[in-house]
Amino acid sequence: MVAKKKIKKKDHPSLDIVSSHGVELSGKRIVLCVAGSVAAYKAIELARLLMRHGADVTCVTSNAATKLIQPDYFKWATGNKVITKLTGELEHIRLADYNQSDLIIVYPATANTLGKLANGIDDTPISTILTVGFGSKIPILMCLAMHESMYDNSAVKKNIEFLKNKIEFLAPQMIEGKAKASEPEEVLEYILKKFGLRSALENKKVLMTAGPTIEHIDPVRVITNQSSGKTGVSLASQLISAGAKVTFVYGPGEEKPPKGAKIINVLSSKDMHNAVKTELKKKFDIVIMAAAVADYVPTKPSKNKIKSSKNEIKISLKKVPKIIDQIKKYQKNVLLVGFKAETNLTKNQLIKSAQKKLKESSSDMIIANDIGSSRYKKNPQNNQVIIVDSRKVVVSGWMKKQRIAKFIKKQIELKIK
Repeated sequence: MVAKKKIKKKDHPSLDIVSSHGVELSGKRIVLCVAGSVAAYKAIELARLLMRHGADVTCVTSNAATKLIQPDYFKWATGNKVITKLTGELEHIRLADYNQSDLIIVYPATANTLGKLANGIDDTPISTILTVGFGSKIPILMCLAMHESMYDNSAVKKNIEFLKNKIEFLAPQMIEGKAKASEPEEVLEYILKKFGLRSALENKKVLMTAGPTIEHIDPVRVITNQSSGKTGVSLASQLISAGAKVTFVYGPGEEKPPKGAKIINVLSSKDMHNAVKTELKKKFDIVIMAAAVADYVPTKPSKNKIKSSKNEIKISLKKVPKIIDQIKKYQKNVLLVGFKAETNLTKNQLIKSAQKKLKESSSDMIIANDIGSSRYKKNPQNNQVIIVDSRKVVVSGWMKKQRIAKFIKKQIELKIK
């Protein structure tokens, strides 16, 4: 039997990063199989993340993957020889026989690779290593990536069904008609949890608001805002994935509510306030106020539809109490996270606005962003947030809202550790 190879930082300059972020995977030997999907380029990042937490990573690439990324890139990234073909050195036995590795990851995993494993076909380096690993009971994690129509194919579904209790899957993200592979950070989190590292959010009870509210002018007309609820839904999903128990008070947002949460649907600011107050009769660890709640509501909404024959109407509005300002009165020791949206402020002005809100609401953290900037208006799917607490200011940089949610989740984890 071939002995496990020990990591020596002097072997290759790229190994200098090993354990730079933690030692949770120290001594773990991971085989990273890279199949022929456009997402293959993200495997480089995944390999480096695993190494930064102590893992020894060896890459196995398909012929299609090498047409997208040169094998030398994977060798540079990991410090280990890349397996592109099987030779007399019996690479499949060395990597995947009994106790030779701790985990085999397929990232990205194509429908073709999935089908070969499910049906015992081993005509490529990846499929042969998977066949050996499957037989030797080495844990296998597949991170699927393909077009949505392929993912919905009955044969693919059959293969997943056959394998689902025998290997592990990370479900793809359904975006723009594609079943996209999970982000490298999500795969890392899954693996760290698999090997015993638990998130600080696990089993924490979280009450969260998200989405817009609507305030009736008359039975058919309303005042509202353009909040889609996307950041809130993404953040709630991240919290759930980390093991938190989330109660989600949701206004009429465009995004589907997060799976795995207790959903409370509301319409008006009054409905949202009442739902939050009622829920806080129970004990929560964290309250996150991400909803875009109306600041002003009609003083006297009309009971009947206002006639459109009038040339002019006047609507009187009154200020409503801010829900976030009441949270610590309802539950004193909860960790309170607020959101602050502004328009056309400088960075320093935005920070000062967030700090003022932090103090006024007795919050523990305020997440501020500028929704009036030309960059945000050009592409509202991206954002930049500034997170302020009593000790520090952290800036996310511009990124997709899904990654913003991960960034916020990480800051909350650090706050409750």
